[in-house]
Amino acid sequence: MRAKLDASPPPALCSARRRIVIGLGSLGRLQTGLLAPRAGTISTVSATIPRAIAGCLNAGALRFFSSLAHLSDRREFARYLSHPRTIDWVVYAKEPFGGPQQVLDYLGRYTHRVAISNNRLLDVDDEHITFRWKDYRQPGKPRAMRLQAHEFVRRFLLHVLPLGLQRIRHYGLLSNRLRASRLAECRRLLHAPPAAEAATKSQAGYRERSEVLTSRSLYRCPVCAQGQMVCVECLSAGALPRAPPLSPA
Repeated sequence: MRAKLDASPPPALCSARRRIVIGLGSLGRLQTGLLAPRAGTISTVSATIPRAIAGCLNAGALRFFSSLAHLSDRREFARYLSHPRTIDWVVYAKEPFGGPQQVLDYLGRYTHRVAISNNRLLDVDDEHITFRWKDYRQPGKPRAMRLQAHEFVRRFLLHVLPLGLQRIRHYGLLSNRLRASRLAECRRLLHAPPAAEAATKSQAGYRERSEVLTSRSLYRCPVCAQGQMVCVECLSAGALPRAPPLSPA
């Protein structure tokens, strides 16, 4: 969101990396510097999580509704749990946050962020709203903007996402794992041309790149604008220019 509320709606962002913390039993000899070997951890996770979920069902702690109502049948539920046992789980261990509140505070800034916070509102009356915004062309100088109420609401609604879109990173087609293959499949289904190949980085020197960007050649003499500059010698920093040695008589 731009500070003046006049930007386009933010992109649909999503996230979704689930981290599950479980108690790990004896997993054999540990490698130096690791909590547990990866292979042993994966096998433990793939067995422990389905077993824990089944225990919740047996304890009456799970309720199924709507399209999942059929999972109330124990046979259907057992069949449903057979798939997670075959998954090659991704074990990702990282130093935890300070606690649940810190996690919610961090995610909440993405999932429930609004276009403008209350502390930026300076004045509100029946017809106008004044709010503080940051002018990025003049860093460090916050400014105030006064808008009519209907214009303020119009700009605010630009940041309301359509139904079904989420505001967390790495979501759906743009998730990191299958982004390239899914976008290629979308192009195929839409009969769209394939994405253009990324341009290889130019190997030209800075003089050539400058000429492309400015249409002015650094080889041209800056005085007469006619002659071509010729590099005779490159002097290292701090070196004093010296006349060339005299040829022997």
